[in-house]
Amino acid sequence: MDYVLDFEEIDRAQIALVGGKGANLGELSRIDGVAVPDGFCVTTEAFRRVVTDAPGLDALLDRLAHLAPDDREQIGAVSAQVRRTIEECVVPDEVASAIVRGLARLGEHTGWAVRSSATAEDLPSASFAGQQDTYLNVVGPDEVLRHVRRCWGSLFTDRAVTYRLRNGSDHRKVHMAVVVQRMVFPESSGVMFTADPVTSDRKITSIDAGFGLGEALVSGQVNPDMYTVRDGAVIGRTIAGKQRALHATPSGGTRMREVAQERQHRPVLTDKQVVRLAQLGRRIEAHFGCPQDIEWCLLDDGFHVVQSRPITTLFPIPKTDDDKHRVYVSVGHQQMMTDAMKPLGLSFWQMTSRAPMRDAGGRLFIDVTERLSSPTAGAALVAALGKSDPLIGDALQTVVDRGFVRQRPDEGSVAAPVVGAPDPIAADPAIVTELIAQSEASLEILKHDIEAKSGTELIDFIRDDIGELRRVLFDPRGLQVIMTGMDAADWLNDRISEWLGDQNVADVLTQSVPHNVTAEMGLALLDVADAIRPHPQVVAFLQHVEDSGFDDDGFLDELMKFDGGSQARAAIEDYLDKYGMRCVGEIDITRPRWSERPTTLVPPILGNIKGFEPGAAAMRFEQGVRNAREKEREVLERLRALPDGETKADETKQMIDRVRTFAGYREYPKYGMVCRYFVYKQALLREADRLVHDGVIRSREDIFFLRFDELADLVATQCERNELIDERREDFRTYQALRAPRVLTSDGEALTGAYRREDLPEGALAGMAVSSGTVEGRARVVLDIAHADLDADDILVTAYTDPSWTPLFVAIKGLVTEVGGLMTHGAVIAREYGLPAVVGVENAMRLIRDGQRIRVNGTDGHVEILGE
Repeated sequence: MDYVLDFEEIDRAQIALVGGKGANLGELSRIDGVAVPDGFCVTTEAFRRVVTDAPGLDALLDRLAHLAPDDREQIGAVSAQVRRTIEECVVPDEVASAIVRGLARLGEHTGWAVRSSATAEDLPSASFAGQQDTYLNVVGPDEVLRHVRRCWGSLFTDRAVTYRLRNGSDHRKVHMAVVVQRMVFPESSGVMFTADPVTSDRKITSIDAGFGLGEALVSGQVNPDMYTVRDGAVIGRTIAGKQRALHATPSGGTRMREVAQERQHRPVLTDKQVVRLAQLGRRIEAHFGCPQDIEWCLLDDGFHVVQSRPITTLFPIPKTDDDKHRVYVSVGHQQMMTDAMKPLGLSFWQMTSRAPMRDAGGRLFIDVTERLSSPTAGAALVAALGKSDPLIGDALQTVVDRGFVRQRPDEGSVAAPVVGAPDPIAADPAIVTELIAQSEASLEILKHDIEAKSGTELIDFIRDDIGELRRVLFDPRGLQVIMTGMDAADWLNDRISEWLGDQNVADVLTQSVPHNVTAEMGLALLDVADAIRPHPQVVAFLQHVEDSGFDDDGFLDELMKFDGGSQARAAIEDYLDKYGMRCVGEIDITRPRWSERPTTLVPPILGNIKGFEPGAAAMRFEQGVRNAREKEREVLERLRALPDGETKADETKQMIDRVRTFAGYREYPKYGMVCRYFVYKQALLREADRLVHDGVIRSREDIFFLRFDELADLVATQCERNELIDERREDFRTYQALRAPRVLTSDGEALTGAYRREDLPEGALAGMAVSSGTVEGRARVVLDIAHADLDADDILVTAYTDPSWTPLFVAIKGLVTEVGGLMTHGAVIAREYGLPAVVGVENAMRLIRDGQRIRVNGTDGHVEILGE
């Protein structure tokens, strides 16, 4: 049994035996030119040998596993018991002897570093950095043994337990090895990132440096010097005042000491040393194959490396076949879906879209490099994207201004004129009704024809039907309708502002337009509330569902046990028949639909019962119509009083008719697409059930972690792909923790953009004005629509809203989102319902706390925090 392994016996494949830190140190010691202090690992075999028979430990671990991640008091109490149990274990003689022999092999030394090395620590997918403990300058074998036990116990610090609970890690599947190393007593030490930890730029090396031991710097006890290196040159430096430094003491342990006055503002490293350190970092990065977070120390002008781990917070870069500078724009920020998508969802969206897309980090991006390389086309692209999302526009302009993309003359295809929008058409409602009818007819044919398909026939059928989906989705007449409505809205806003001084007049004129399927969906849930409201037993059951949770599979059946249950069920099923294919993140075909999880609708139904009178849907719609008509009458009357007023009024009336006839249709194509996606999904899940029955996959949801072509191959060959599926599932867990950038470069730099405005009230948060009006209310920061508890005085604050959030809009007075643009769904529906709205407020969910009073200015585009 291997209880101790020297570094030279260890490589990166032995994480299960020596933990992440130990495996990385063993691997580091194999790299030419990298100095690693000598040491060994006390393996996880020793840990298991000691804790297996620890009295009462199993029961304590069971208690930990069932705690909520935010139950800090219980986590603290139970974790302390676990640590005490482990630290009080007797170390068997054979384990203790192996550790003492390891110390003897390394020779006499004045001190040792004893460092935890968990099997879920310092991994490529999750660093778990700082979750366990390190002890420096441990003197003597007995003290080393005592601190090894403390490291074992540190597997169950409060922060480590909470981290695992939040990340779904099993406490029993994580084990602890311990690294024992010769202490190095350095002149200076610090941390080096071989990619910029803030911008993710892989060409930048970022170095923090301080005097003495690096532990004080890592733990934030001292201010470091900061150096930035690019292409072998120091391009930035900040020299901090360094009043204190951590040093070892002769008797063991460490102590903070004052830095001599004359050294406090002296650079820790020379530029020559900084460049040499950065070169060392690149050598380590090349060996491990990914950007590294490296702990280093300097002794006698020689750098020693005491740890290297992957940087797990960097957003991945789309893969290409060349090393050309490339610029990518996020699809998710334009589709109001910035969450990570599973591989099947990514591939369906790529098959559906006409734009070539690359995926990275579970998100989709469009390569805009060629457009940016043309001065004319690039300027048009920046302007167009900036109009829909100013932060994307600013980020792209930053890339252009830096010269990241090489400009070339406007020649050839790149500089060819961009095809303009289709010619506007007259306001004929029959065009819209015909487009909708054709889409619905095509959908019915799909539902009929797909029913009997299975196996490779089903796969081929769906692949072919994607062509029909694209034909319906991108019907030129539909584009003509949408663009005519958008152009009419722009015309009205521009001309009425010029002629009358009124801002964003189209916001009122587009209230309660016909054929807006998303707006109708929100009002229809008010009708569901009307059907349920008269039945108190059903209402009480729904309240129970919201408070305690309930299995979706039995939800509708359970309704039948109560008075009024049949009416309630019929109302919900009628709603699901028309809108049940919708859900949060609906462009990802793998996301659970309302029909699959009907309890998602319970909170908004209860909110509608509590907050509205019977018949509210019709009343709200009619009020919107009256608002629009009154605004139209007022505008036309004021125009006629102007010079050439009749002509202005006639032109304006024509545009009002266009916008009211066509604006609602903009929401329909995506609705039709999502309807079709749900039919595909139901058929594929039936096929997945057959694959489970035949033992090809383990669960029906496994197919979500395959791209469509990979699923086609699986169905054709019946050969299991469990290893790939498990790898993809782990990748997806990692991607979920990443924040998608608006703009990404091939260097890995993630650009957010800025508003660069000077017209904001002091302290206000800038955003994009998308629905006019100013409103004050209570901020309700909502992560999940299924847990939204909103009142009439509330302003919804969230990351993004797609059509699935619309049922909440009827119950709020304003909207703030981190993502969005003038024509994204949240903006369209906010205008439809007359809600002041500001979108694109960077970090809104972090800067605005739930329950704060805020003021939303949807005319000028900012949010003010008024207080608690």
